Amino acid sequence: MKGTEVLANDLLLNITGGSLGRCVVVPADFNCGNVSQHVCIMRSVLVEPEYFHALVLSSYFAKSMKITGSGREGLPKYNLEQMGFPLPPLTEQQRIVAEIKHWFALIDQIEQGKADLQTIIKQTKSKILGLAIHGKLVPQDPNDEPAIELLKRINPGFTPCDNGHYTQLPDGWTIAPMQILCSLIDGDKQNGIERVNLDVKYLRGERDAKTLTSGKYVATKSLLILVDGENSGEVFRTPIEGYQGSTFKQLFINENMNSRYVLQVINLHRRILRENKVGSAIPHLNKKLFKAIEVPIPPYKEQQRIVETINKVFMSLDLIMESL
Repeated sequence: MKGTEVLANDLLLNITGGSLGRCVVVPADFNCGNVSQHVCIMRSVLVEPEYFHALVLSSYFAKSMKITGSGREGLPKYNLEQMGFPLPPLTEQQRIVAEIKHWFALIDQIEQGKADLQTIIKQTKSKILGLAIHGKLVPQDPNDEPAIELLKRINPGFTPCDNGHYTQLPDGWTIAPMQILCSLIDGDKQNGIERVNLDVKYLRGERDAKTLTSGKYVATKSLLILVDGENSGEVFRTPIEGYQGSTFKQLFINENMNSRYVLQVINLHRRILRENKVGSAIPHLNKKLFKAIEVPIPPYKEQQRIVETINKVFMSLDLIMESL
């Protein structure tokens, strides 16, 4: 169709809708094609195509655009034709393009370096947690009460068994499935009392608090674990009392365990829990898998030392992450 044929080195600019302002240079080896009414062909004459592209992507162009329309925004062809463009000599355009490519390549290297460092930090955290649950993060103290004693207080009838994954645990440690150490429960139902809805968006700080007049009560500083959705297994500590969000269960950790140690064990297994969700339409936490997680249990005082060390190291790593 006349007026819609695309040629090599044309600049294609989206002039309507949500992607208004997006543009691309047609490759030099392009064969043939056409555009729709939502795209404007900007064919340069005595202008370096990549300079033209950089100009359209610049803040100068964005500030100069005169958008029209209320329901569906658009950039009329007439407005484009009336816009003024800074136009240096062709050789200077080419030097500008070369400089842009140089600096953009450097920025890309920096961004890739940041991404690589973020990956290394995440891997380092996982390695630290792995060392922690194998008794290799902090020294053992022979004066600590053996973990089997606290396990007896949690469940007097439970008998620990050998496990192939943890064949060389330090003296004084034991092992038990997650279901012995914690449980997933619902809060008590309440009616006629206005409280904050503790849903995932509120707990992530993505929206302001909304209130309900009935729901499953959750106390301040309780633990909520996501059991529905892509991020099943993620745990939140409630900043205030309220009603349990529909995608949560309360995570109750036995008082004989250091709750922060158990949370770090759960955090170490987050990837496995994400990869083994159940359900098709809406994925759910695999509760059977969660309950079966084998938890290496150090003496209580060693749990405290482990958590303190993890917090100190993670704080330093988080500061590095925030500075990127």
